[in-house]
Amino acid sequence: MSLDVPAALLERAESGQVDDAEFVACVRESLPYAWAVVSDVAARSAATVDEFADHAVPPPSEKERGQLLRALASDAIRGGLERHFGVKLAFQNCHRVAAFKLSAVGGETYQDFISPVAQIRNQSPELRDC
Repeated sequence: MSLDVPAALLERAESGQVDDAEFVACVRESLPYAWAVVSDVAARSAATVDEFADHAVPPPSEKERGQLLRALASDAIRGGLERHFGVKLAFQNCHRVAAFKLSAVGGETYQDFISPVAQIRNQSPELRDC
């Protein structure tokens, strides 16, 4: 299961009444490692003149890696995080997470980061089964 959804939130979802703040709070509580990584890169991105900030430290365990995968593989979760933090997230190699300034999306640095060439360049034998 991706998220630990409180019964009250599930009831509101059944009637189509969940706002972004409630959804993001559920993500924060359910995926604390992923939340911490995204919070960190978003804050560092906002504090720099660079187009993005990234986190490339492997997670301490498969549990935490799973949180990153669930957060960034889900369009709804990733989109909620992007709206909440005001960034565009990019993801490579099961743990490299980048937060791009919205003004950088579509630019050369962003396009390079999300390219197949960048994915292959960042591959290594120890990351093959991550």
